[in-house]
Amino acid sequence: MLKSLFAYGVLGVFLIPAKCDQISVCVNDTDLRVDCRIPPTPNKISSYHFSLATEGKEFVINTNVSGSSAETRFQGKSYVVELEPKGYRMILEDFKDKLKGSTTYMCKINAQTASVSVEKEKLVKCSAVSLLVKSSCSWIFCLLIFFYHSHS
Repeated sequence: MLKSLFAYGVLGVFLIPAKCDQISVCVNDTDLRVDCRIPPTPNKISSYHFSLATEGKEFVINTNVSGSSAETRFQGKSYVVELEPKGYRMILEDFKDKLKGSTTYMCKINAQTASVSVEKEKLVKCSAVSLLVKSSCSWIFCLLIFFYHSHS
């Protein structure tokens, strides 16, 4: 009983302030994946804009914003899919990371922006475990521990 009470207390402490990162970046084989979890505006066609910034320069990877286009080196190499229930995923195929140092990946959906800076050496592989560890959703770990203890 005391264990359960402790688990609920810890779980509650982590669930109340829980807020996941709005953007995550990972590499899957040779593809770069950027997940942007900014909810689209209901009853409105969403605009999206994915870019990266390094060494003081910003490069557009993919966009559907009128009047803007992807950099030549990214054209035809990326696509965007909608994530249900919210957000978008951009895949940059055949990504060759020739960038130096830290790179800031950005996404903008309907004028709301999210960004994350990633060191070249710390770009993680796309897997459920690595994204879970990297995300700021630490409360998920507590939930998993709770379920483990409650079923043992």
